[in-house]
Amino acid sequence: MKLNFLKEFDFFTGVPDSQLRPLCDYLMNTYGIDPKHHIIAANEGNAVAIAAGYHLSTRKIPVVYMQNSGEGNIINPVASLLNDKVYAIPCVFIIGWRGEPNVHDEPQHIFQGEVTLKLLDDMDISYFVISKDTSENELNNKLNEFKEILSKGKQVAFVIKKGALEYEEKVKYVNSYEMNREESIKHIVNISKDDLIVSTTGKASRELFEIRENNNEGHQYDFLTVGSMGHSSSIALGIALQKPNKKVWIIDGDGAVLMHMGSIAVIGANQPNNIIHIVINNGSHETVGGMPTVANKTNLCEIAKACGYQYTVQVKNYLELDNELIKAKNINKLTFIEICCSIDSRSDLGRPTTTPIQNKNDFMKYIK
Repeated sequence: MKLNFLKEFDFFTGVPDSQLRPLCDYLMNTYGIDPKHHIIAANEGNAVAIAAGYHLSTRKIPVVYMQNSGEGNIINPVASLLNDKVYAIPCVFIIGWRGEPNVHDEPQHIFQGEVTLKLLDDMDISYFVISKDTSENELNNKLNEFKEILSKGKQVAFVIKKGALEYEEKVKYVNSYEMNREESIKHIVNISKDDLIVSTTGKASRELFEIRENNNEGHQYDFLTVGSMGHSSSIALGIALQKPNKKVWIIDGDGAVLMHMGSIAVIGANQPNNIIHIVINNGSHETVGGMPTVANKTNLCEIAKACGYQYTVQVKNYLELDNELIKAKNINKLTFIEICCSIDSRSDLGRPTTTPIQNKNDFMKYIK
């Protein structure tokens, strides 16, 4: 399916998704990051609020794009802000359907895929599923139906099946940093030893799993946060407060930190001196294609310091990294380390061969 139907709209905001890669490339090639036309939000709820502001100031209809995992983040602003029983603000959602029933996917997407359409029904959002077989005529007819619904201050959604969208002009994302995420995680593993690690959603957890495999080590030290993007640091806080004599390392990403940045304030307020919070910052949503985040325009170390972290530092080479990792392991301070990292990963990177339940049970047994 070509993206011609998007020419009906001129403002887009959302969170990138690999299933929506053609859409993301189209937006970057057409608009780039442009406050008048295209904003990559911190999370999906943030995107809904931005879209509401756009409509209030222009009377035009905004488009919010996201993976279906983001439906949970939009429930509150859709139900209490957009809904026609409240402010009646129209909005078009474009949702990548991960975990579609009867289509193989990773464990974290299975249940979300099962309830994707039900959640839209519950939020009173009319939807149309786009597949590889959807014709332009079918889509245009549905778009005309949707215009009538939107005129009443309601919301609509296009749910995108795997491989349904087409766009030829792929975008290549790069930055100037030399450090590599997987190599950085190897350094963390070498120094953390038998401490606990909570790793964030996406390729960081996949890389951590393979590093353990290549080192012939067990996985009992690591909790791999395969879903719930942005919440690994909060999971780590819950562990660290109950196990004050164990070091807890967080391997986080810049997109994940931005998605739920309030967790940094909560961690700082509770002052767990056994947490080492590492953010691998490549300024992008690299796991889902590389679209930029605002992290390169944000001083994460100063934010952490202002929130109560006792020691914060940014590193740009492996010598600095090793020195700071050793220091963090040996001091009893709430620590924040930002690693400036390139946008890349191995094309043959695998996925965990254990199930989330196995990961949880091994981790809990090790903690006990």
